[in-house]
Amino acid sequence: MDLHALDMLMAERHSCRAFAPTQIAKPEIEQILATARRTPSWCNAQPWRVDLTSGAATDRFRTALTDEVQGAAPNPDLPFPSSYSGVYQDRRRACGWALYEAVGVTKGDRAGSAREMMRNFALFDAPHCAVISSPAELGAYGAMDCGGFVTAFCLAAQALGIATIPQAAVASYGPFLHRYFDIPQDHLILCAISFGYSDTQHPANGFRTERAEPDDFTRWHDD
Repeated sequence: MDLHALDMLMAERHSCRAFAPTQIAKPEIEQILATARRTPSWCNAQPWRVDLTSGAATDRFRTALTDEVQGAAPNPDLPFPSSYSGVYQDRRRACGWALYEAVGVTKGDRAGSAREMMRNFALFDAPHCAVISSPAELGAYGAMDCGGFVTAFCLAAQALGIATIPQAAVASYGPFLHRYFDIPQDHLILCAISFGYSDTQHPANGFRTERAEPDDFTRWHDD
């Protein structure tokens, strides 16, 4: 693979918000995991733990998570951002309004925005979900390593024509996830990745976010 091929793969990948019900064959999921495991990590710790659902197990998890959300307050293991300001808030809003426009939610439609928010906990109807956690003792570096793993997982899936969406929203119900998957309390639940084949006809998959130019985020030190 040359750089152009990798760049095309990066450009093709997007956060899928509507999935077809078709299951992914287990050998393909195993291939994704085998590729993602080559992610570089601090001291080669390889801290990622993956709890992965398929078939009826995904449906049970989807139902249980939705029920939990309706009766409990968010309580993530890893604190969410305290705020978004400046360009970060601009990008966040642009993404949100692009989604709402695609699915027909207008400004001020609180019921519509709440309905779209709840789609997170239905896993966007994905047939598979991977919950990613890391040992708490590894702190920010374990989380950073797992971020690399999530990227590698998503790109490996995209190379097979499989759509993905990393989801912090799922991780916002940490105590429930610890209980449901028997994830040790000394692990931090970081995110989930819902994945499957994209429902290409769904309007939620009809928009793409913009990316900053390299000069917008790079400071060159040449002299």
